[in-house]
Amino acid sequence: MNKLICGLFGVTLTVSTALADAGAPAPSAKDLSRAVEKINYVETDVTGVKLSGYVDVGYIYNFGAAARTHGHATDSNSFGNFNVNAVKLTLEKALTEENKLQAGFRTDLFLGQDAGGFTGNDHGASSLYLQQGYVIFRLPYGNGIDVQLGQINSILGFEADERPANLNITLGANSVFDPGPSPGVLITYPLTEHIKLLAGVNNGNGLSVNEGIDRSNDGYAFDLGVNWGNAGGNVESQIAVQYAPWGDTGSGSADDVSAVGVNWWGTWAPKFTNDRLLLAFNTSLWNVERVDRITGDSVTFVTAALYAKYQFTDLLSLAGRVEYTHTNNADFVYDLGDRSLRSDDLYSFTLTAGFNVVENLVLRAEYRIDVGNNVSYHDNDVAHSVAVEAVYTF
Repeated sequence: MNKLICGLFGVTLTVSTALADAGAPAPSAKDLSRAVEKINYVETDVTGVKLSGYVDVGYIYNFGAAARTHGHATDSNSFGNFNVNAVKLTLEKALTEENKLQAGFRTDLFLGQDAGGFTGNDHGASSLYLQQGYVIFRLPYGNGIDVQLGQINSILGFEADERPANLNITLGANSVFDPGPSPGVLITYPLTEHIKLLAGVNNGNGLSVNEGIDRSNDGYAFDLGVNWGNAGGNVESQIAVQYAPWGDTGSGSADDVSAVGVNWWGTWAPKFTNDRLLLAFNTSLWNVERVDRITGDSVTFVTAALYAKYQFTDLLSLAGRVEYTHTNNADFVYDLGDRSLRSDDLYSFTLTAGFNVVENLVLRAEYRIDVGNNVSYHDNDVAHSVAVEAVYTF
């Protein structure tokens, strides 16, 4: 994200960041994760290679019955559970600002219970998840063409896999539909100082480990996106499209289905608030054709979310999220693995307080309510949950 937004996150997390070295490829929407990579990284003996990461532990309590709060296996436990959410390690050699032939790499490794949520196998703290692992090089043509090869975050979606990088502890319903990281190629080209073009092809979600709409084992997905930021650095927006023309959705439906999705997000940090307020929106529209093996019917999903965060003091911040999700076939979403979306219409409200207690350590507490038909494992129409977490970054 832009430096101003990263700085806003950094106040809460105690140290600001600048989305890796300037000149690195344009981040995907999900690359809010850069906000938790601190400047107090560990540099290896190899010049320019940096090690960073965090340790995230917490507790989640679901009142009455569990509502799967999307994306993390630990969130689906009935009543209460202590969690080692994640130990994340990032090893990276970023590209420099120079428009010359050069190369680098990046790996992002998750250990802990969140890793089980992303892989679909909840094995507790022993779970392991390779989020990213790619080689990047720059071709010095025009303004410089950056090419990434390997396991790469999708350019669709606003919320990151990393809890500390998001405004809230739990992921929103939108994360159900966001494609996960997948092996492939991504090309980024800075058309101007403020506009970047993105294009790529990958395996869809079939050979990645996240749960998205297209989990085809034999298909491909094509991505196109445009990222824009203003000269003042306090506004950013990105729109991206993914088209997966064939493959198996992984839901037991007919083979050779096609999926197309559009995601649009934007952020604004008003200058008159002195960088204390952050406003954001995120919306997605997906259509999956020929899902039903018998009827050949298609399924459509729409999600829309509004976010706000205000830094009251260096110690205290409050963040909120209001979200709406609609689908014409909730059973399909249920088959994809999201056990809370049993309703065609889901309303979700989340409030998160952050406390910067000492350097590099942040504590957060959250209350969340989901409303819709059969939103919980026990088929209740209302699901309440609370969560707390402690995050140390390095």
